[in-house]
Amino acid sequence: MKNEISINQKKSVKTLTKIGVLSAIAGVLMLVEMPLWFAPSFYKLDLSEIPVLIGAFALGPFAAIAIEFVKILLNFVLNGTITGGIGELANFLIGCSFVIPAGYIYRHHKTMKTAIIGMVVGTISLAIVGALLNYSVLLPAYAKVFGAPIQSFIDMGNALNPYIIDLKTFILYAVVPFNILKGIIVSAITLLIYKRLSPILHK
Repeated sequence: MKNEISINQKKSVKTLTKIGVLSAIAGVLMLVEMPLWFAPSFYKLDLSEIPVLIGAFALGPFAAIAIEFVKILLNFVLNGTITGGIGELANFLIGCSFVIPAGYIYRHHKTMKTAIIGMVVGTISLAIVGALLNYSVLLPAYAKVFGAPIQSFIDMGNALNPYIIDLKTFILYAVVPFNILKGIIVSAITLLIYKRLSPILHK
């Protein structure tokens, strides 16, 4: 019995260590942001979901939630917040909407095919949840924080894309493509490196 408890404790420590390492990598990657040509400058692409998605595949969806949470917490400490935590909460929910479906699908049948299916489903989920949260929470929060009407964001979008004329088209032509592209890039990189990292994560 003692041996079993000791083995379980070691497994728990190893899992927590892996979560900590992946969270730290994700936190660093979150600091590196890249603007995209079709979205206003305050939408910037980062690759912090790669370690989270790797954690989802290697350790399961619950570990991915923990990695996502610690990542957001680290960014909150390093960068602070301009939205009173609303942006960070939305970022956490949007990130989880991507990695949880992918990790759940892959966990039940660990093959390349299910990994791809999981990432496709995760990307679709990311686009939908991202659109809903931007429409109902993020953009209104940013408008209050910056003391600017939502129309000013729409005007920024319109300067890049004439089809953006209101909040709905802003979501459709800026936010949704942004999140789909993010899902595709993160999925592609994860697909390329996961098999090489998998033996280390499963030790």
